Order: sequence, then structure tokens, then C-alpha cells
Amino acid sequence: MKILVTGGTGNVGGKVVSELLKRGADVRVLARKRPEEKVEAGVEIVTGDLLDPVSVEQAMQGVDKLFLLNAVVADELTQALIAYGIAKRLVLKHVTYLSVFKVEQFRDVPHFASKLAVEGALREFGVPFTILRPGYYIQNDLGLKDPLTKAGVYPMPLGTAGIAAADMRDIAEAAAISLTEDGHDGQTYDIVSPTLISGPGNAALWSKLLGNEIKYTGHDFDQWEQGMRSRMPAWSAFDLRMMLEGYFERGFVSTEMEVARLTKLLGHTPRTYEEFATETAESWKA
Repeated sequence: MKILVTGGTGNVGGKVVSELLKRGADVRVLARKRPEEKVEAGVEIVTGDLLDPVSVEQAMQGVDKLFLLNAVVADELTQALIAYGIAKRLVLKHVTYLSVFKVEQFRDVPHFASKLAVEGALREFGVPFTILRPGYYIQNDLGLKDPLTKAGVYPMPLGTAGIAAADMRDIAEAAAISLTEDGHDGQTYDIVSPTLISGPGNAALWSKLLGNEIKYTGHDFDQWEQGMRSRMPAWSAFDLRMMLEGYFERGFVSTEMEVARLTKLLGHTPRTYEEFATETAESWKA
């Protein structure tokens, strides 16, 4: 069985590749350029672009299944539908698609709206599929080392009510299971941790782990968006602001039933933000 992974050189996709290899799959990765670092043994790298249907079709030749991951980019929907359209034409046996938790409740958030449209296409046509819907990526906060350790602040405006989070390792495991085992056709799995996270809660946790007071900077979304424009394109800062503001206004809470279903799928309790933060704090100190 040969499985094509898009985004396989990135944070989530790379973990999916590793989990597929553990399960004995033959893995091909579609990348825009060949990675500079050495890839895992047994991984085939093909270069191409999701906006280039010719290169996508060449990458899918001889492939049985597809893990479809699209970066949050301005043309995300076009990229996804090109890949899916070619998978449909070539009659692939299965597509596992990486969507997002509560996608139907955030139609005003650009990258959520794109994913919802792709989900609609998956359900309309005849290719067997699985949809994964992760919460806020726990590993996003790996990028907060300087604010946490130097400025003493937790800057993500996550609000105070608590939101669903997902560990990338659980996403990868769920993806690999759906692509290598039977019984997942037509299924949608929410990838959510057993515990909710919040701005003040994360600040308190990091304070404990780092031994210094960490302050939550609050949820001034205008200020946050303005600050992010210096680090990313303005459209991206707006997109993420709409997501975070949506969390605050509408909620982004997971249920015990969703956690129990994911636990059954994985065969273990999903990882928590507390576990991630503890591991990360220890590595930073080392």
C-alpha cells in the first residue's frame, strides 16, 4: 500500500509520515522542494506544487491512498480541491483530510470556510474518506519561548472560558490509523485533549513550570492582529484574529464523548497541554 502525504515535510505531516512508517506503509511525500535535512528511510520524496495539477497527478501515480493536508494560505481551497479532484479521477482507495474542530460554526473565518467546503466535496463524491478535526494545536506554543522566558508573558488571546486543544502526535496517530486500518470510511473524528486550555490557565501553568510569574496579556484582538502583521501577511493575521475572536465569542469547547471516542480510536488517552508544557519546559531548561 502506497500512501501520498501532502505537507509531509512540515510539523504535522512529518509526524504522520513517521506513524505510517511504524505501521509498515509505503510512503511518498509531495514537497515543493527537496528537504535539506535527511528524510526517514523508506520515504520517497517527489517535488511539485498543489497549484500545479500536472505535478500533483504525477505524484499520485501508483498511489493507493492520500493524506491531504493544506497549509493555511490564501488559496487553500483551490489547492485542496485540485488534489481531491485528481484523487477522485484516479480512483484512489481512501482520502484522509485534515480539517478543524467545529468547522461549521466558524464560516466567517477564511481557513475554516475553506475546510468546510472541502468537507462538502468529500461527502458529495464517491471516494472513501475520513475527516480529522483537531482543536487548537498544542505545539503552536513552542513558538512562545521568548515571550514566556524573556518577557514573562503568555501572549495568545485564548480567552478565559477554555478551548479544545490537540497534540500533533495524536493527529498523526489518528491519520495513520485511518489510512492503514479498516472501518474508518465516512467517519469524522474530533482530535481533542481531555482538558481545556485558556489564557490565564496557560499563564499559570507556565509560571509553575518555569519558576517565574507569567502574565496573560489578555484578549485585545485589535492589538494582537496589529502585532502579528509584522510577522506574517496581513491577510493571515486577520484570518487568525477571526479564529481567536470566534473562540472567545462562540466557544470552542470539546465534550467527554468526543474525548472518549478519540481515546477508543487511539487506544490511549489523548495527550494534554500540561504534558506538552512539562516536556517543553524541561527541554528549555536543559
